[in-house]
Amino acid sequence: MKAIVAVDKFWGIGKNNDLLFSLKGDMQFFRKTTLGATVIMGSNTLKSFPGGNPLKNRRNIVLFPGGEKREDCEIVQSLDELSALLKTLPKEEEVFVIGGAMFYRTMLPYCSEILVTKVDADGEAQVFFENLDAHPDFVLASEGEQMEENGITFRFTTYRNQNVKEF
Repeated sequence: MKAIVAVDKFWGIGKNNDLLFSLKGDMQFFRKTTLGATVIMGSNTLKSFPGGNPLKNRRNIVLFPGGEKREDCEIVQSLDELSALLKTLPKEEEVFVIGGAMFYRTMLPYCSEILVTKVDADGEAQVFFENLDAHPDFVLASEGEQMEENGITFRFTTYRNQNVKEF
């Protein structure tokens, strides 16, 4: 399992249940990386999508305790139910944790890799991702070239978990 996230320079990820930045390059990277994969998220992340609809061309699994079953995505009521469902997936299936903050925090120990778009700006975030540079279990494995869009610089990085827990 992996996670994919965009953070500001303070590891902020969101404000008012929305992204901090709308960077075309980051959106394209997210789309290309997760297309055809399974994405797992908390209910607020699903609600933040246009119309509250799941992402197209991906298997969407949503941890939504008390949430009603839907035709367009899979709702699980608990982490135990999520774990059981993920164990039924083929080993080669790519699974990405895509938010929100509380769900990232819960799932982080189980992720082997975190794909982080680092944005060199202050997004005035209300919610934050774990600072992986200060986390003892994570190491920076790769760092892409700096890019610029609308006066904002960013780069794609990959962190590896050196102590992955079994989910």
